[in-house]
Amino acid sequence: MGEVIVVGTDGSETAAKAVQEAIRVAKAFDAEVHIVSAYKPLHGAHVAGAPEGAAKVWQPLPDSRVEAVLAEAAAAVRLKDVPVKTHPSREEPADALLSVASETNADLIVVGNRGMHGARRVLGSVPNKVAHRAGCNVLIVSTT
Repeated sequence: MGEVIVVGTDGSETAAKAVQEAIRVAKAFDAEVHIVSAYKPLHGAHVAGAPEGAAKVWQPLPDSRVEAVLAEAAAAVRLKDVPVKTHPSREEPADALLSVASETNADLIVVGNRGMHGARRVLGSVPNKVAHRAGCNVLIVSTT
């Protein structure tokens, strides 16, 4: 082994199709799958010990939704006997995929084609940004 495949998920049905394609390719090339899920952190309450009347200080809290999404996707990969690692990220989705791909020296990024048609295509989409900025191969999966 030595091949690394990066795939993103938000827990949607279309993202699940991209994960399934990443699994299929990983099986064929004896690769490890790295699953990325981007999120915006929740904000917590006033920090204990701050002086009365002081401005509230907000701290990110763990986002249980992203952990659940990653756990479910990782379980699907493990069921196919493919090694898997998960990466929650606070970056925008495309940036998160590109960062993990760079950090892991990925051979391939798998993304769904959602957002490549209509107004989102003009405004920018995850697959479009990844395809133009990736330092490795990109597989765009038809998820429709």
